[in-house]
Amino acid sequence: DGGFFIMATYTRAELTGSTDGRGVLVAATSSPGTTIHTAGAVTGDDNYDEIYLWAVNSSTAALKLTIEFGGQTAPNDLIEYTVAAESGLKLVCPGLNLQNALVVTAFAATTNLIIIHGYVNKIRA
Repeated sequence: DGGFFIMATYTRAELTGSTDGRGVLVAATSSPGTTIHTAGAVTGDDNYDEIYLWAVNSSTAALKLTIEFGGQTAPNDLIEYTVAAESGLKLVCPGLNLQNALVVTAFAATTNLIIIHGYVNKIRA
C-alpha cells in the first residue's frame, strides 16, 4: 500500500512516586493527594504512560481511597474505591493512559494506612 509502519517501544518503569520500586504510602487525607506518578512530558496518539496501580489496606477497617487521575476535578478525574481491610492487593487502575506531565495523586480516609504499588509501561512511537 506504499505506507510505512512505526514500531512503538514499551519500557516498563517504576512509579515516579516510588523509591526503588517500593509501594507509595498514602499520607494525604484530602486533595491534593500524595503524588503517585507523574506522566512523561510527551503528547500524541502513540506516546503515553500506561499506568497500573494496586492498593493495600494495612488497617483492620475498610478505608475509602480516592485516586486523582491527571487532575482534581470531581467527578471527571476521580477514581473512588473502598479498600477492604487486610485483604492484599486490589487493582484500582487497570492500565489507564496519561501523558503531558499530568499527575496521579491519591488520598485516603485515614493517613498512612493505604499503600499503592504499581508500574508504568512507557509507550513511545
